[in-house]
Amino acid sequence: MVVWIMREVILVVDMLRGFLEEEGTLFCGHPARQIIPHVVALLKQKKEATPIFVCDTHKPDDAEFRMFPAHCVEGTKESEVVPELADFKEIRISKTRYSAFIGTSLERTLKDIAPEKVIVVGVCTHICILYSVFELQSRDYMVEVPRNCVASFDEAAHEFALKQMGKVLGAHVV
Repeated sequence: MVVWIMREVILVVDMLRGFLEEEGTLFCGHPARQIIPHVVALLKQKKEATPIFVCDTHKPDDAEFRMFPAHCVEGTKESEVVPELADFKEIRISKTRYSAFIGTSLERTLKDIAPEKVIVVGVCTHICILYSVFELQSRDYMVEVPRNCVASFDEAAHEFALKQMGKVLGAHVV
């Protein structure tokens, strides 16, 4: 019997100490901490999938700091993946914008892997998750967003983003 395995990527977005630990500059709150075990379980369950960690990594004078306080500065503790996920890192791509594609090697990496599906997890649902899902859908990837693996500091914006991703972008929100 032939077993067919779908090539999948798990895009792990901003699961960083600066967002997920209380002392982080942009701590996303306790609901965000609650997704960590679900992300761990997904990564363990999907052993054949390729995890790609896309991580906010800013220079000290990044233009984004005009809108948000300085956070996840390159070389600081805040820019590190949370310890619970440290063993899963396979590919790490640094980003400085909301979208995981702008100014990164993600597009080339995905072309090399040629996944049939990209599962997107992480924070913040209405910012980096939403804009990354938009970019994935614009490139015709099949996208899945497990709602128990995404979170935000703003519950209303989180729910709005889930609806946008499902109804407007055509992602599978499960």
